[in-house]
Amino acid sequence: MTMLLVHGAWHGAWCWNGLTPLLEAAGVRVVAPDLPGHGADATPRNEVTMDAYADRVIDAMADVDGPVTLVGHSMGGMVISAVAERAPERIARLVYVCAFLPRDGEVLGQLGAEDTGSDLNPIIGAGPEPGTLSVDPARATGVFYQDCASAGAEAAIAQLTPQPIAPLQAPVALSAERFGRCPRDYVLCTNDAAVTPAMQRTLIERSPCERVVEFASGHSPFMARPDALADVLLNLYGPPA
Repeated sequence: MTMLLVHGAWHGAWCWNGLTPLLEAAGVRVVAPDLPGHGADATPRNEVTMDAYADRVIDAMADVDGPVTLVGHSMGGMVISAVAERAPERIARLVYVCAFLPRDGEVLGQLGAEDTGSDLNPIIGAGPEPGTLSVDPARATGVFYQDCASAGAEAAIAQLTPQPIAPLQAPVALSAERFGRCPRDYVLCTNDAAVTPAMQRTLIERSPCERVVEFASGHSPFMARPDALADVLLNLYGPPA
């Protein structure tokens, strides 16, 4: 029983630290890699691509026996979709947590721009390195962590890293024969200011999921409500009843 957790833009595997022990206590093996250029990973950000993200997840799955449940948060939804296209035989389920759920050929940057009600778009600016983006730390707390404890939000802001642009501009190729054969579920965060509930519902309408759980949380449920999110993920771990 393995869940592989894939973080979103600007974040790293550190964002899962409050959730991981709760899943492990229930008997789930948890794998949570840093994507290239994120967290503690030292990959130069000008070398980071969507393919590199998918490679990192596939490499992490190589050490796991049996099928893996992939959980993607925010941008991580694009990553787990790309992985499912490349290695569907390794995947038990895909779970999208307030995440981008693309159709064939869609680009994360375009999907983000489509979410005109998002409070995230106005706080994004040029990053400190060429080819990267940053978020305004003074306003990011209210977008990413508005329902999190203030100490945890401050610690999270301090760990955000510049986001490589290249993966945000890469279309994700998906097919019914490969990606489409992987069962998928969605955790819709109803108080999300970054990926709005309206946008999440639009993504689900375009790419229907087997199960949709509406969850009263902002954009970071793994910090705001880790106990409740763990329960949701454990209930989604197996096939529908």
